[in-house]
Amino acid sequence: MHLKKLSTALVVAGLALPSVALATNGYFSHGYGMKAKGRAGASTAMADDTFGGAVNPAKMVFVGDRMDLGVELFNPNREMSRTGAASGSGFFDGAVESDSEYFLIPEFGYNKMIQPNLSLGVTVYGNGGMNTDYPGGKFTCAVDTDGDGNPDFFPSGLNALCGSGSLGVDLMQLIIAPTLAYKLNEQHAVGVSPLIGYQRFEATGLQAFSAISTYPNNLTNRGHDDAFGFGVRIGYMGKLTDKVSIGAAYSSKIKMDEFDKYKGLFAERGDFDIPANWNLGVAFQATPQVKVALDYQRIEYSGVKSIANSSQTLGCDPTVNGLFGPGVGIGCLGGANGIGFGWRDINVWKLGVEYAYSKNLTLRAGWNHGDNPIRPADVTFNILAPGVVQDHLTLGFTYTTPTGGEWTAFYMHAFEEDVKGISNPVYFPTGGTETIKMDQNAIGVAYGWKF
Repeated sequence: MHLKKLSTALVVAGLALPSVALATNGYFSHGYGMKAKGRAGASTAMADDTFGGAVNPAKMVFVGDRMDLGVELFNPNREMSRTGAASGSGFFDGAVESDSEYFLIPEFGYNKMIQPNLSLGVTVYGNGGMNTDYPGGKFTCAVDTDGDGNPDFFPSGLNALCGSGSLGVDLMQLIIAPTLAYKLNEQHAVGVSPLIGYQRFEATGLQAFSAISTYPNNLTNRGHDDAFGFGVRIGYMGKLTDKVSIGAAYSSKIKMDEFDKYKGLFAERGDFDIPANWNLGVAFQATPQVKVALDYQRIEYSGVKSIANSSQTLGCDPTVNGLFGPGVGIGCLGGANGIGFGWRDINVWKLGVEYAYSKNLTLRAGWNHGDNPIRPADVTFNILAPGVVQDHLTLGFTYTTPTGGEWTAFYMHAFEEDVKGISNPVYFPTGGTETIKMDQNAIGVAYGWKF
């Protein structure tokens, strides 16, 4: 494949990715590559496509000369509700669903054998998952303008967090992973993928947080902002026998530039790095027709303050400058130890099964279970990012054409989960109980070919 054609494919994939809105294992995808998605994401120890840069770089040298191109239609359904606020007065209470429900997500991978034991390729993939769009005009809020603890007026037509207009955030993450893999011998290989990160973000409807923001003019409704960064993923894959293979990989934190337009929202003046993560996998050829794969993944959200810091962080005084801020203290939004989403590290288990129904047709199924990163104490701030689903059921297949091309498709359903907690007193001192919930569906198709 000519370099010009490869560059064109990368550009096309990158331009399409601003619609990404994943939120399956936290805000990481449940899998990368349509074959892996059909196995619930289990792929660390399986070399059957060109998405090693997103999972385990070492497996690319076992893939050969190959390219994969696909697209997924993703459907997350998010909603929130609040009851019992203001001692039953009805102020602040209400329910609303996110309007953004369908997203197209492309994927691309390419691999070329430079020598019999050395390959060079690239994987282009996306993360995301903090995309929400709750319409405004659904809530009435009590407002204390003079700081005496008593509401002075009760504006209506506000959003779920008492700001004006629609409420939500839009996060897109694109990662380009050039990948070099080397066979130590016929059974064992190592690989490395420099990770080139790009992310795009926008927030709307957060005007009510101005009093606790270090930079209230860089908090909300600033349009999209861009950031770039770098990291690295390393991996190992070994074929222990003709029936058993194993794999392991580690991705460093991708250190990103700050979102300057939103330095009043994210901790450390707009910092929003992509968390470190690592994974282990084993694959077993149980019978000539049946293969079983099991992966374990650990996602370290705790390494990024803007994600992991508690939404109830102390050390912010909103009373000094009144309703419109700025807040004073390192614990304020945008501060050195500012308020975050309160996400904890999560463990993810991915179990997948393949059945070779015939020479041309392979069937897949899988189950993915991940921890919920959101605790009840942080429910209010996570109205913006309700990444609460835990259990995913997947199905898929690959059909090989007479000319050797592969059509792969998958379906995923993430079962509805919710988190319920008391309204955060930092934002709603009048009390109340809030519930965030989500379920998901996804379907995708890809074409892969060897050359």
